[in-house]
Amino acid sequence: MEGEDKMKKPTGRLEGNDVVLTRRFEAPIEDVWTSITKSESTARWYGSWTGTPGAGNTIKIKMLFEEDGPPSEMHIDACEPPRRLALTSKGVYGVKLEITLTQTGSVTELRFVHHLTDRKLARDFGPGWEYYLDNLVAASAGEKLPTFDEYYPSMQEHYSDA
Repeated sequence: MEGEDKMKKPTGRLEGNDVVLTRRFEAPIEDVWTSITKSESTARWYGSWTGTPGAGNTIKIKMLFEEDGPPSEMHIDACEPPRRLALTSKGVYGVKLEITLTQTGSVTELRFVHHLTDRKLARDFGPGWEYYLDNLVAASAGEKLPTFDEYYPSMQEHYSDA
């Protein structure tokens, strides 16, 4: 099929009702933490945000590739620099997200978990998180960001009760 070689391969998995993805960076943990918590950094791969950082606060995120939509409100459930960030959206789905960073030598691993209420939702969310986390990798390396067409709908089957 034409263009099939451009499709990205899914890396995430389902653990119970959780979508779990990991990415590795040849960078100190503090640099990766900055990439996921500072608005000027998140603006390059996910979206900019406004508000007061810190556990217990709410921020508004303007997603990079959904510029026509309203900002998403996210409650910061936990913020433990430079290791753990947990957020819950205030939207319809009440999305619960958790990011954990660990450094071994010169490599920092990012573990991303989307806690789903129903694992059937993974087919809709999984490809999007693959896309955004690959955006983070590309932005961190100064590379061109991938296109969403490389992820969706081709990855839906992988996340269909995998």
